[in-house]
Amino acid sequence: MKLKNLKDQLSGHSVSENLKLLSGLFQGKTVFTTSFGAEDQVITHFIFSESIPITVSTLDTGRLFRETYDTFSNTIIKYRNKIRVYYPERKDVEKLVTEKGPYSFYESVENRKECCHIRKIIPLKHALDGVECWISGIRADQSGNRMNMDWLEYDEDRDLIKFYPLFSWSYDDVNKFLKENNVPYNRLHDKGFVSIGCEPCTRAILPGEDFRAGRWWWENGKKECGLHEKGARREA
Repeated sequence: MKLKNLKDQLSGHSVSENLKLLSGLFQGKTVFTTSFGAEDQVITHFIFSESIPITVSTLDTGRLFRETYDTFSNTIIKYRNKIRVYYPERKDVEKLVTEKGPYSFYESVENRKECCHIRKIIPLKHALDGVECWISGIRADQSGNRMNMDWLEYDEDRDLIKFYPLFSWSYDDVNKFLKENNVPYNRLHDKGFVSIGCEPCTRAILPGEDFRAGRWWWENGKKECGLHEKGARREA
């Protein structure tokens, strides 16, 4: 299906309507990946509360916050549904930590990307095997890089459609929805954590800081792990 035709079909509809439409167009081949952040909890609520046939998956890097696991647990308890978990390859993690120690990612951008590759990119590859439509909680105002993306894209490297149902939502829109619908959320959001990843690589942001400033806070430049960058599949 051509991207333009699909975009025409989705334009003007609600989040719920578009999720249902995509689940029908790509039956059994639509996946939503969640990291249990605020945006992802909104999408999970739509999928589970309306019984939309979309697989919900997550990547457990082995370095997540306790609060993230709490959110995971509270979500499956509330919605009485399952979330499929993907882990890094054991041998890859063992080799990395044995050779470079537990905090090699602080030493260089290359080391940090190596860790992200092992703990995120490779598990994502398994999560997307056979998938034709990948749904993600990306919003435009999360970063300058993401603002240049589009709400519906074709990922040439992975040969699939990527859909960002909350792309035009603000962070306030997200938080309002969570409260109005009593959706479980990560309590770190109440402590200034707006974008939450692995515990050693995430901090709260200060007033006026960029949305992604708390991710890989010791680095300068673009704050991405590679999940949504071109070439990730070829490198996996």
